[in-house]
Amino acid sequence: MAPVIIDVEASGFGLGSYPIEIGVVLSDRTTHCYLIKPEQGWVHWDAKAESLHGISRELLMEKGQPIREVAECLNRILLGQTVYSDAWSYDASWIGKLYDEAELLQGFKVESLRRILSDQQLNVWEPTRARVVEELALQRHRASSDAMLIQAVFERTSASAPKP
Repeated sequence: MAPVIIDVEASGFGLGSYPIEIGVVLSDRTTHCYLIKPEQGWVHWDAKAESLHGISRELLMEKGQPIREVAECLNRILLGQTVYSDAWSYDASWIGKLYDEAELLQGFKVESLRRILSDQQLNVWEPTRARVVEELALQRHRASSDAMLIQAVFERTSASAPKP
């Protein structure tokens, strides 16, 4: 069974940054993606980050969902589960920031993808990733696309790993 993957796009990196989009792909390949309307105090904005994900602050203000709504949706679809991130230290802190600001308890656990990757998977991860990127022809560097890509690479590297 494929692991549940979560990916977060943010306003930038480092202090003051905050989540602006969260993408999740469930074990059955169902995807969920949430644009997040920044809170009033969330003002940090990094143009370099925007050039990577292509999400403008104006788009977030127009189409983003309130943080409490996003946190409730994530709890509903992920309750009690462990989800995996390829950028755990960043993603876990941004998700934590979302829940702190929403004043809700996070109902799921975020772990590093590395915890479930074998040495064999790690050895073939990058070349497999390059093939999957080409095959899926994903054009956007967005949270749900990135989560789908990570899950597909995980599955491909799992399938190609020799069985004991």
